[in-house]
Amino acid sequence: MLSGMASNLTFDLPRLIAFYKTRHPLCQAENMAGIGWERDGEIQATVIYEGINAFNCWMHCAAVPGRHWLNRTFLRAAFAYPFLVCKVQRVRGYVDASNWEARRGDEHLGFRVEAVLEGAAKDGGDVLIYVMRREDCRYV
Repeated sequence: MLSGMASNLTFDLPRLIAFYKTRHPLCQAENMAGIGWERDGEIQATVIYEGINAFNCWMHCAAVPGRHWLNRTFLRAAFAYPFLVCKVQRVRGYVDASNWEARRGDEHLGFRVEAVLEGAAKDGGDVLIYVMRREDCRYV
């Protein structure tokens, strides 16, 4: 399904998880899948998928600062995996309510807030659970 995508995509899960853990060191990395974007052999961004079942999966993103990695090719690949390969109906992610940049990015991509976990963030604030349904995804 992802053939024909740019050669910058990488599916090397151990490298992707290692990169993700540099930004999220408490990540547990069992039974996951991932996709990444690299430049000059260095990973710039990754999406890690976990909890994949017939209906849902979780998406987690980590990236170097800047938006050079945020492009249509990477977005199509990132959403093709859960929706077209795994055939889930919805993807979810969570963001600390205080992380305005991540919230703005998720909402720009088409995610919407589904739930609020009050006081669950490491800063004592809320955690927002975002969801995107297959029929609402403009990248697949």
